[in-house]
Amino acid sequence: MPLRDHFRPPLDLITSWEGFLGGWPAVIVQHLRKQLPPGYIAEPRVHSRPQVEIDVAAFEEDDAPPLPRMTEENGGVPTAVWAPGQPSVAVETTLPDYDEYEVRISARRRRHLVAAIKIVSPANKDRPEHRNVFVAKCAALLQKGVAVSIVDLVTVCHFNLYTGLLTLIGHSDPTLGAEPPDLYAASCRWIKKGKRNLLECWSHVLTLGQPLPTLPLCLSENLVVPLNLEQSYEQACHDLWIE
Repeated sequence: MPLRDHFRPPLDLITSWEGFLGGWPAVIVQHLRKQLPPGYIAEPRVHSRPQVEIDVAAFEEDDAPPLPRMTEENGGVPTAVWAPGQPSVAVETTLPDYDEYEVRISARRRRHLVAAIKIVSPANKDRPEHRNVFVAKCAALLQKGVAVSIVDLVTVCHFNLYTGLLTLIGHSDPTLGAEPPDLYAASCRWIKKGKRNLLECWSHVLTLGQPLPTLPLCLSENLVVPLNLEQSYEQACHDLWIE
């Protein structure tokens, strides 16, 4: 079945892309349950533009009286007020937000993370700081020996996070050409074979109107299972009444 454009009319006028990206990881987990060998589990992880929740908070009232100054008379030790110099950087900004739509695969023993499937959202690639956070997290996972799969269906932002990841670690994927596609799926792993550290990647260009590929889901150096994106994608579309 064809890949749909979940981010433009007419589909985005009927269903939200947030609903689809939030539901797809759970369907992937359902499919992986039939494929993962004993000793491995998968679970979805969805984190979209977090709301701040405060368990314990302290507030200072605008009209609160100033704190009393500690002096020798009131039993305190006099201290000089210290003020830092001018900051090196003082700019108006916001901390980068980070959307997470992913599936994590772990070995049951001590819940050791072995693979992560990351589904890209518009917020992951709409600004340089968001792209940097996404790429850095993927690189950190690879460095820890966690295989990373990236699936990008976002049509409204033009950037390839997979090639950004490779650029960060000093490599490229010549199969994608001089202008990397906006839609793609890729699996990466960093493994040690003998005395060599190898970066292995499998990439596919995605095309609207065409089926999605099957990626290798690497659980260990010699244990790889197929990640059939097309089956889980169609199931997620069906469950969410997406035609």
